[in-house]
Amino acid sequence: MTSRTTIHMAGLALAAGIGLLLPGAARAQGDLVVYCTVQEEWCRAMVTAFEKKTGIKVAMTRKSSGELYAQIKAEAANPKGDIWWGGTGDPHLQAAEEGLSLEYTSPMNKDLHPWAIKQWEQSKKRTIGVYAGALGYGYNTKQIAEKKIAEPKCWSDLLDPKLKDEVQVADPNSSGTSYTMLATMVQLLGEDKGFDYMKKLHKNVNQYTKSGAAPAKAVSLGESAVGITFQHDMVTFIVQGAPMKVVAPCEGTGYEIGSMTLIKGAKNLENAKKWYDWALTPEAQELGAGAKAYQVPSNKNSKTPPEAPDFAKIKFIDYDFAKYGSSAERTRLLAKWDAEVKNLPK
Repeated sequence: MTSRTTIHMAGLALAAGIGLLLPGAARAQGDLVVYCTVQEEWCRAMVTAFEKKTGIKVAMTRKSSGELYAQIKAEAANPKGDIWWGGTGDPHLQAAEEGLSLEYTSPMNKDLHPWAIKQWEQSKKRTIGVYAGALGYGYNTKQIAEKKIAEPKCWSDLLDPKLKDEVQVADPNSSGTSYTMLATMVQLLGEDKGFDYMKKLHKNVNQYTKSGAAPAKAVSLGESAVGITFQHDMVTFIVQGAPMKVVAPCEGTGYEIGSMTLIKGAKNLENAKKWYDWALTPEAQELGAGAKAYQVPSNKNSKTPPEAPDFAKIKFIDYDFAKYGSSAERTRLLAKWDAEVKNLPK
């Protein structure tokens, strides 16, 4: 080896050594990668507050529940994320069953509602409830009046031929919201009748969106007369003055337990645990209302936003989270929906 080459290699080694000591490289050891599955505004509010409180730099990715579940599964051999926060609980439960997440017991557990702890117990300590939200739909009052349609009050009302191409709902493959609807119909009506309902509804659907909350915005803009979402997603636009009304269907409805999961193989696990504990505090959970998110928080000491749907006035089914959050059942129902509903002609 020539002296010039030796000097060059030594210089590279020295530069690499110095690089490990630079502030940016040092900060990398204190970073946190959060996968977020609520609306962008709430994700950002959480990140900003956590960074301010802890000094930990957060990189955040926001996608729908189904998309992030698929990403975490695809990255299992080399995880990029540290913690998955928010989104419907079913894919979190599936991730737990498939060994994609870690067991953890937070000191905050003692302050949580029983439904949040039940989620944790069913997942063998691998996911926990951070909020709850009721499934339903909303409609644009101006459009319904113009079409001279009686105000819908039940799931069955959405099958009205006058609503052809006027109902918007997400694709359950990418949206936890829409998977909750799929599982709700199967439990509410029985599998055969539930799928018959969705086939009939298909004739009125104008678009299967990627995001579960997207139909709420479409209704607020008058782009669709009806949108099927979690009720709190409709409330977000109503408080801004949109001509909309929320419906808790008369037959009964399902609900979500928005969840949180530590990702197996997390490279910043200790920081992820700090986020996990903090996200279960009233301080963190009450950030939702400021971001116009009106779910019911899981900490018993958190203030529920006054705009949140009143659960006492909603007829709920006994939603089986363990069964419909299992890998086998989710995979089976989604494949059946693709084959029997999505590809049907209008």
